[in-house]
Amino acid sequence: MNRIDTVVSGGCQCGALRYRATAMLDNSHVCHCRMCQKATGNIFSALVAAPDEALSWTRGKPSVWKSSELVERGFCANCGTPLFFHHVENGRTNLMIGTLDDPNAFPPHANICTENMVAWFDTITDIENTGATESNGAAWAAAIKASNNQHPDHDTSEWEVKGREG
Repeated sequence: MNRIDTVVSGGCQCGALRYRATAMLDNSHVCHCRMCQKATGNIFSALVAAPDEALSWTRGKPSVWKSSELVERGFCANCGTPLFFHHVENGRTNLMIGTLDDPNAFPPHANICTENMVAWFDTITDIENTGATESNGAAWAAAIKASNNQHPDHDTSEWEVKGREG
């Protein structure tokens, strides 16, 4: 696994948590294990690692749940965004690619734990593509945009976390 000296940032949906990494590893992958499926509420988890010493939390601290003796999973306690998978003994934290400010920067290079891959995974690119939200639901997209509480895809010096209940 090669180290890539680069700076990336990312965070949760609400902006309560932000991170910065000064190096990444070339291990981007899609994991199909049942733990990742459950942790993300999806059929897979897209991950890429940062060396632990290169990763820092620039806003807030994630909540952590130990999904096994060797694995911690981090998430935002406010909005629920799953952020990472951390093997406690290997010195790297696998970040959810979707939480990166630029998720296009690390396309997956491998599928792993494929014994749990859903049977229809290979057909995803064959299903209908209905296009951009703005093209198929302009009024709905405009309403979402006008009331959007999501943090932008870049660091901000200040951010008021919106959308909190209670």
